[in-house]
Amino acid sequence: MTAFFKEIEPFRGNGNENEKGQTLEEFLEEYDPYKYKNPCVTTDAVIFSCKRKEVDGEWKVLMVKRRNHPSIGWWALPGGFIELHENLEDTARRELTEETGVADLPMEQFAVYGNVDRDPRARIITSAYLSVVNEGQVKVRAGDDAADARWMQLHCRTESVKEDGEWKETIYRLTLENKETDLTISAAVEKRERSGLVRETYYKVKESDRIACDHAALIVQAWKLMESRLA
Repeated sequence: MTAFFKEIEPFRGNGNENEKGQTLEEFLEEYDPYKYKNPCVTTDAVIFSCKRKEVDGEWKVLMVKRRNHPSIGWWALPGGFIELHENLEDTARRELTEETGVADLPMEQFAVYGNVDRDPRARIITSAYLSVVNEGQVKVRAGDDAADARWMQLHCRTESVKEDGEWKETIYRLTLENKETDLTISAAVEKRERSGLVRETYYKVKESDRIACDHAALIVQAWKLMESRLA
């Protein structure tokens, strides 16, 4: 195949041919990106709203109800698959607009989730983004494959903390509530972290009541990041 894009000069290296005697153009012409099975890439967006930018400022998160499998009828973050010639942050904004009608928000990438068992459709890696908006300044409407879209009051409390050698394990109880529809959904999320010069932090859903996929973990991670900035 030809090069994925036209401007290939920055990738010419020292200009030599490779061991097969190929120039960069010849190598790209022969290269088959579909020779190996590749993961799919998506984005998911955690969109917060609050009355006051304080930890106890009545924070909400924007959720969509899934119209299709997997997790049909459960609540998820707005998101979807990246298009071939699209930057990640542009995907996050496009999917947010298509599914909720909310547009033109600044987007901060805060995590990547890629466990092999996170989605039954394929090997899917997601880039997670967050943003904060004034709920009163946007109009939410469900679209695309979202059956519904609503703001939900966010509650996140610590259930337990355990030290195990170098590792610290914390269990959070995430509860999302929409009073208009008398809806309450929840999940238990585990955070495992190891401090030191090289730090490791993992968020994992332990149990979930109608929150799709690993999205409860994304919400908790984004919220703890917001909380640390507001402290």
